[in-house]
Amino acid sequence: MRSFHVTVTALCCVVVAVGVLPLSLDAQLDPSFYRNTCPKVHSIVRGVVRTVSKKDPRMLASLVRLHFHDCFVQGCDASILLNNTATIVSEQQAFPNNNSIRGLDVVNDIKTAVENACPGVVSCADILALAAEISSVLAGGPDWKVPLGRRDSLTANRTLANINLPAPFSNLSALKSAFAVQGLDTTDLVALSGAHTFGRSHCDFFTDRLYNFSGTGKPDPTLDTTYSQQLKKICPNGGPNNLANFDPTTPDTIDNNYFSNLKVKKGLLQSDQELFSTTGADTISIVNKFSSDQKAFFDSFEASMIKMSKIDVLTGIKGEIRKHCNFVNKKAVELDIASVASEESSMKGMVSSF
Repeated sequence: MRSFHVTVTALCCVVVAVGVLPLSLDAQLDPSFYRNTCPKVHSIVRGVVRTVSKKDPRMLASLVRLHFHDCFVQGCDASILLNNTATIVSEQQAFPNNNSIRGLDVVNDIKTAVENACPGVVSCADILALAAEISSVLAGGPDWKVPLGRRDSLTANRTLANINLPAPFSNLSALKSAFAVQGLDTTDLVALSGAHTFGRSHCDFFTDRLYNFSGTGKPDPTLDTTYSQQLKKICPNGGPNNLANFDPTTPDTIDNNYFSNLKVKKGLLQSDQELFSTTGADTISIVNKFSSDQKAFFDSFEASMIKMSKIDVLTGIKGEIRKHCNFVNKKAVELDIASVASEESSMKGMVSSF
């Protein structure tokens, strides 16, 4: 795929210079997008992610999940990173995200490191995509050439986050619908669900399966009874809201154990187990394939991650390159001004106290 971003940038500069409105030209995503403008971006992102993961192995799964939760809401545009402001209603407080997404501080650390090397060049959306791929590799999963050239949104959409993001108690029909809206098919659904082969989940997302499934007052019949008892020790009825491993055997590694677990009724979330326990489902054969052939899973996971990362991206002159991932640039400028004013005020206070 040929990249046109250099040509477009040059053209836009010339057009703006002569006082004419820039043309609406979109650059195509390309793994070599930053080859000339920020050639070390991949190694910079990798360095930060690797350092953090040594102290917190769970962060690798969290960064993959953060990219997923971004792309399912108005596309892969880093809208999930935007904080609440006078004009932004953050997606971070949407039900699927509230008290569950992690890694925002890590993304900010990456952004700082990248800005120090290449100021104003690399988008937060591209940082999310790179961090997800690097997290996969560091967790023993597949690598891929990340298509780059996304730009950052100027808006967030909490309402859409509540609608578009699959819930942990979704049935198979709801899962398929949620993925179809994003242009993702059944194989993508099963492959991307395989990201639950590593990481953790809070008890709140599955305790109904242990104690009161669908209001029956009984456990979910699709949950292995021995596994259910193990989970009850971690998640007693009524709390606390502890963490449980998605995969009880290799919780920090990307492998095909997730699919083997589904076959023996050890999917942690209802949305996991639905892939294998729904009678007559076309997902069953895919689960069987991935459970017996890890390479097949890795190949599909790689393809589906790339496909997902291209959902409704902003390119060319759409959106912006945020200076700070949590705020659109106007807000970032206001923060800088406020920071300078605060520092000047502090200095005046120090002078007057001498």
